[in-house]
Amino acid sequence: MGLFALRARRPAAGPGTGEVLPTDARMGLPRRFEAVAEALVSGSDPTEPCAVVGRELALDGASLEETMAALRETWVAVRGTDPSYDATSALLVAWSEATLSYFHALSCEDPMTGLATRVHVRSRLGDLYRQHGSTDVPAQWALVVCELTGDAPVGGEVDPGHRLGRSLRLARVGEAARTVFAGGETVGRLAPHRVVVVASRGDRLGTRVRLLRSLVTGMTDDPPRVWIEGLPSSDLAAAQLLDELARA
Repeated sequence: MGLFALRARRPAAGPGTGEVLPTDARMGLPRRFEAVAEALVSGSDPTEPCAVVGRELALDGASLEETMAALRETWVAVRGTDPSYDATSALLVAWSEATLSYFHALSCEDPMTGLATRVHVRSRLGDLYRQHGSTDVPAQWALVVCELTGDAPVGGEVDPGHRLGRSLRLARVGEAARTVFAGGETVGRLAPHRVVVVASRGDRLGTRVRLLRSLVTGMTDDPPRVWIEGLPSSDLAAAQLLDELARA
């Protein structure tokens, strides 16, 4: 039986009782799992503390095996049982998302779609402003944005099946964009439902946009939106524009 099993199982140890973890007991817990143990002792929902510690350990560089072992060690110490499914799931999802976010920041390519990451698109724009200046960039380059309106986030949790389907559709949009803009333009993922192309302006830009719109039509039930977004006169303003397009 766990170190705090009797205490945690007492009828009085329900939600809102205010029971706390003894100081000497905290010292025997895996690093960062104190809040999880507190939730178990007090009868509170442990899923949110598990999500927090999952993110923190991922950013600390802890492996998934180490993280799962620490969760089980904490649960056994407090409850004398293996961790619950909900708590394990919260820890796994948080650890995975934090790890992917870290690698996205390092990588030029989004692993789910094969498109350039927003960080890479931002870097490409920075190179253009450094090489050509604030006057020439807006005159010679623009962003072409393709939005799958049917896949726009509407709030709440997205189930894994829908998330995978959305990524596959976005990957097909990226392939269509590369077909139309085949001159080495940067094609990236701005949001779960948006692809962006850093394209040179010219007589054929409008024709290419119309062609891209026709290629992506039918990929979702709702008609896609494809438009040309002008670039501002400064690198900083371009970064802010990317942030707005990624959030909207």
